[in-house]
Amino acid sequence: MKLHRTIVAPALVAGVALVSGGWLLQQGVREDSVFQRAQLFDEVVRYVQTRYVDPQPASELYQKAIKGMLRELGDPHTTFMSAEEYAQLHLATSGEYAGVGIQIAPRDNYITAVGVLPGTPAERAGVRVGDRMIEIDGQDAKGWSDEKAVKVLRGPKGEAVTIKVLRVGVDEPVTFRIVRDEIRVKSVPYAYMASPGVGYVNLTVFAETSTDEIRAAITRLKGEGMKSLVLDLRNNPGGLLNQGVSVSDLFLKSGQAIVETRARDPRESETFRARDDASYPELPVIVLVDEYSASAAEIVAGALQDHDRALVVGSSTYGKGSVQSLFPLSGGNFLKMTTAKWYTPVGRSIQKEHEEDEDGVAAEDTAEVSRSGTPMLQDTVKRQPFRTDGGRTVFGGGGIVPDLELKQDSATAVERDFFRALAKDLGKWESELLRYAVEYGRNTPGLTPDFQVTPAMRNALYERVSRAGIGVTRAQYDAAQRYVDLRLVNAIARARFGESVAAQRNDATDRVLQEALRLARSSPTQAALFRAAEAARGRQPATASRR
Repeated sequence: MKLHRTIVAPALVAGVALVSGGWLLQQGVREDSVFQRAQLFDEVVRYVQTRYVDPQPASELYQKAIKGMLRELGDPHTTFMSAEEYAQLHLATSGEYAGVGIQIAPRDNYITAVGVLPGTPAERAGVRVGDRMIEIDGQDAKGWSDEKAVKVLRGPKGEAVTIKVLRVGVDEPVTFRIVRDEIRVKSVPYAYMASPGVGYVNLTVFAETSTDEIRAAITRLKGEGMKSLVLDLRNNPGGLLNQGVSVSDLFLKSGQAIVETRARDPRESETFRARDDASYPELPVIVLVDEYSASAAEIVAGALQDHDRALVVGSSTYGKGSVQSLFPLSGGNFLKMTTAKWYTPVGRSIQKEHEEDEDGVAAEDTAEVSRSGTPMLQDTVKRQPFRTDGGRTVFGGGGIVPDLELKQDSATAVERDFFRALAKDLGKWESELLRYAVEYGRNTPGLTPDFQVTPAMRNALYERVSRAGIGVTRAQYDAAQRYVDLRLVNAIARARFGESVAAQRNDATDRVLQEALRLARSSPTQAALFRAAEAARGRQPATASRR
């Protein structure tokens, strides 16, 4: 922590410290009395309120004191939540809200539609990807943040919101009057047959409908010939504990432990178990995880791994193994406080201590850049071995260590040079890419989902980049062709065919997923999957996390 220096004569500072220290001791601050502590706190508040150089409202001082006390606990998951923050938390976990169904992002100083959810008021009204909102409910929307736009676009069900947009290829602004409706955010945005006999299900969050959505996806895929399942929990931040338990229950036998919570008071500790026999007892399962899989995602991965019910592939997970409880406070506020920690069925603690330096960087992690330019964390925590039900070795120490550790391809040196050149103009790059993708999709009537990037497409995008004044040379652009092609495919597929097709196109270059599919195709049973992964691991060098 950096210290702020105050310019005061040293002798005076020393004198005040001595006098103040003696006075505090004589006044009995050492007495362990609730009254004394409350009196001292009120005295400090009163002095700050009446004498501090800048005016400080009493209501804000008390809230700052609460937040400061919780911050000093050193637990980022224990926080004071205002009524508005609680409402946002409820929205994230319930998956329902009244809105219009547009995914937005700032582009060229305007809020732009980067996705339109199917079956929503926005889609029915005719809003398209690429539409730039110049007015929202009669207000000039230039320079708005996405947070501000969300607050205006969301509102009571049945009430209308009006937006005026600029659309590619249309000279005059287009106005839409959209009646807000309940929007259900899917926790399984897409599921498909990724390979002959192998189904793929992407679970992005553990919300109230997650178990039902997974069950429906598996039922559909089994009808399409699925013999093995790849469940993708990468980038899944978790969510509701009961959904983590119920998703695990789909694959485990009745009575098998899923997760144990250990509280300060042993009487409040609890072990959650599968209530029903597995819905899919013979279905071979591969679970994909990464360093951004957390909380309930780690519960599922840990439970299935400990009971030899799934092969876990990817990178060591985040290590968010603590339980938060919500305590209602006056004024509609809430206290979200850590009350327990999670342990897997064989006793591994999920919680990993993320020590931070003064810049907020986790000290035990080192960074690598992925091919998309996203930092990827390399786990270097010392691991303790445990045994699964079947005697396989798994590792504890925080987070879930995969049975087979794989990472995406790292960016090359020339790609990193391209990222650096883009850094100061990243907003412009995203805007030009989106605009080109929208125009290309609309101007190519015969475009099919399996389209390929051509030299003409690359040239057209670079011409736009150059005209926009983005500081990337042609040599840098050409050297980063692999990355440029990936972004072109994603942007065009998303704009023309939607999120599901874009995701499937991305998956074709996903090294971790492709290895999982290879293992699944060659392994008809769960035991065969474990053997295939063991053989694959034997061909890899030892990793730091297992030393």
